[in-house]
Amino acid sequence: MELSITLIIVIATAVTSIAGFNNQKVINDLIFYPPAVTNRRQWYRFFSSGVIHADWLHLIFNMVALYSFGQLVENGYRYTDGIDYGFLQIFGVQRGKLFYLLMYVSALFVSLLPTYLKHRNDYHYRSLGASGAVSAVVFAALLLEPRSGVSMFFLPIAIPGYIFGPLYLIVSHMLARRAADNINHSAHIWGALYGVVFVLSLSALYSDYDIPRSFVEKVQMHLSKFF
Repeated sequence: MELSITLIIVIATAVTSIAGFNNQKVINDLIFYPPAVTNRRQWYRFFSSGVIHADWLHLIFNMVALYSFGQLVENGYRYTDGIDYGFLQIFGVQRGKLFYLLMYVSALFVSLLPTYLKHRNDYHYRSLGASGAVSAVVFAALLLEPRSGVSMFFLPIAIPGYIFGPLYLIVSHMLARRAADNINHSAHIWGALYGVVFVLSLSALYSDYDIPRSFVEKVQMHLSKFF
């Protein structure tokens, strides 16, 4: 049985994160610390910070989201209309796996770039977790299948992806402006936007699959059930 790219990322992230729970040196060596990038050119921290997490809840939340939406983006699934959606179907198996891995890894960097520019000389700032890259995967999934329901702990029901996406960005922007918690909402926003741009760009270059048209048709199909 071949492991999916998604599952490999989940396993690698979980193993490293768990190791860091009981070893502060692991956290210190891998965490995103902007001055270390500025002064010591430790660019790897853009990526290494994505395989460590603050605690079990942080890890579980990110990995459940990654596995749930990552399987859709990577492998697709059979929806009610009987058509598969995913990188493997849109780009082909080998290219699809490569593009999926490239999206995830590059999202780790892109999602933290605005944070770095803001805090590059801030010796009190640190950030960790895969939330930026996970947001890229989630929004790629919502772009490919906007009818898929999204549920959160604070939502009593699942809401369609095409509604959840804009709401998520609006709420994240508000929370980022307030800066009242220790969550890097900026990484969530930029990761989400990057996921959409990445999928649209590569599909335009390497596939005949018209994602914008498909997105609109699926939303219209879903809305037709109510109107």
